[in-house]
Amino acid sequence: MTENQNILVPEKEYTTLNLGPTHPATHGIFQNILKMDGEIIVSAEPTVGYIHRAFEKLAERRPYNQIAPITDRLNYCSAPINNMGWHMTVEKLIGCEVPKRAQYIRVIIMELARIADHIICDSVIGVDTGALSGFLYIFQEREHIYEIFEEVCGARLTTNTGRIGGMERDFSPKAWEKLEYFVKHFPEKLQEFENLLLRNRIFMDRTINVGPISAERALAYGFTGPNLRAAGVDYDVRVMNPYSSYEDFDFQIPVGTNGDTYDRFMVRLEEMKQSLGIIQQAMKNMPDGPIHADVPDFYLPPKEDVYSKMEALIYQFKIVMGEMDVPKGEVYHSVEGGNGELGFYLISDGGRTPFRLHFRRPCFIYYQAYPEMIKGAMLSDAILTMSSLNVIAGELDA
Repeated sequence: MTENQNILVPEKEYTTLNLGPTHPATHGIFQNILKMDGEIIVSAEPTVGYIHRAFEKLAERRPYNQIAPITDRLNYCSAPINNMGWHMTVEKLIGCEVPKRAQYIRVIIMELARIADHIICDSVIGVDTGALSGFLYIFQEREHIYEIFEEVCGARLTTNTGRIGGMERDFSPKAWEKLEYFVKHFPEKLQEFENLLLRNRIFMDRTINVGPISAERALAYGFTGPNLRAAGVDYDVRVMNPYSSYEDFDFQIPVGTNGDTYDRFMVRLEEMKQSLGIIQQAMKNMPDGPIHADVPDFYLPPKEDVYSKMEALIYQFKIVMGEMDVPKGEVYHSVEGGNGELGFYLISDGGRTPFRLHFRRPCFIYYQAYPEMIKGAMLSDAILTMSSLNVIAGELDA
């Protein structure tokens, strides 16, 4: 035996690192158990369920009109889209045709919510690269959007806006005034934000080729929304399966090429401009007419009628107490949420509550691909990749 054969090669030593669940950089309550070779991630094991609230089972024990506040707590960064998606699902089940004006108002609210969602995601990507200024510049515009929501429904974050069959109320003059102010001033602020980051060398070095995923792998996982479009697939529910009169609007679908953090940032940046264009079209072409369908079994009567008419009082009582039966049926309806295809699979046995209900949460799907996307990357890149996927813990766990 030679001298060299007697030398024992030490085994490779790895470090186990808990990224989360209570670390501010994870932007939510979820854990990743990382196997580290120095600063390089060898493998990752995600853990979910830290804020699981059994929303689907809660919803199966509640009347249909009481489920909307539950949907607020999914992606709370764009709660109105969740609300509208649920209302449209029930409307599909009961065969309700929503008036055109209500559909256009819904479009305005949903696109405002999309902009607010993308503001959070893109500005936080900037913060995670060390650029705090862009976050401060653009976040004031999110505040303006919340002021519009507050004027429309009285709430800011968890809105519970709209109703089955349409809207609870029309936009007030003050709401239109706030909306016009936002539409007028937002492009300038968005351009300032873009100028800070778009061609910034540090930002580009930190985001280009970071956390990439190919179109094939994204489709295999079930990606939708901005994260799929960043990988080069031009799928958008608003175009492929139009709802709420989206077929009336002219807008483009931004598409990336590399599926990396920079592309995800860019897709969301361009989508904010497209959403603004949709809002302007809806304001310009707003139809006249009622703001809700004639569905007295689901739409609360006006308060003045409740106080003076017996029939209205009866309907008010039956709706509030959840005594309205719905038809038997099985429906699926999806909307283009802030993070992708948000779907509601509903089975009704003809009772007063859903027999079965399932939420298709895009964040739950993205997070399954996360270990693959950060394998071989630096620890700092793992934070950026998570930010660019925009994983919202409330939607992930549900």
